[in-house]
Amino acid sequence: MASDPSIAGLIDHTLLKPDATRNDILRLCREAKQYGFAAVCVNPYWVRLAAAELGGSPVKVCTVVGFPLGANTTEVKRAETAAAVRDGAREIDMVLNIGELRAGELAAVEADIRAVVEAAHQGGALVKVILETALLTDEQKLAGCRCAEAAGADFVKTSTGFGPAGATEHDVALMRAAVGDRLGVKAAGGIRTLEDLKKMVAAGATRIGASASVRILEAASA
Repeated sequence: MASDPSIAGLIDHTLLKPDATRNDILRLCREAKQYGFAAVCVNPYWVRLAAAELGGSPVKVCTVVGFPLGANTTEVKRAETAAAVRDGAREIDMVLNIGELRAGELAAVEADIRAVVEAAHQGGALVKVILETALLTDEQKLAGCRCAEAAGADFVKTSTGFGPAGATEHDVALMRAAVGDRLGVKAAGGIRTLEDLKKMVAAGATRIGASASVRILEAASA
């Protein structure tokens, strides 16, 4: 069955469950190649396997850093990023320091992001900064976007998928207004249908994180 490349190319085909096995990751990669997704998003342990499986294909390997709480030290986030890039990751989805953002310690938030950005960019990888919007006020979301942009990040992202709620149209639109056309906006968390995806794109998302990716494309093809 042919997939819609205009939709598939927006999606990070995601599997971050703690019980994912080697065979689950291999299946994720096969589906990503078959349907033409932008990337697979996997936990750091699986980056090397995914990179080997996707070698020679246009599908990128994305992984997560400081996940899912964002409360790792900056040194750990930097080291995790460098290791992931060495293993073949070309996109890094990092969780910013949520507690420091909520406390208004923006210099600390920006420095934390910058360390990851520097490590990723040195290896040719881009960085998406996860805000975990369900834990933030609108003003804190805007501040998080400003920190991400000032630190040189490439995208801002709504959610880990492990927080109390996922992406909303309101948050995507707010983040898009904050970063203009200078950064990408990734909507993730709770996007399970083609209608969900369309709403997020209409609100300003340029990338979608989803585990229901195949189902979404099947609906588009139908």
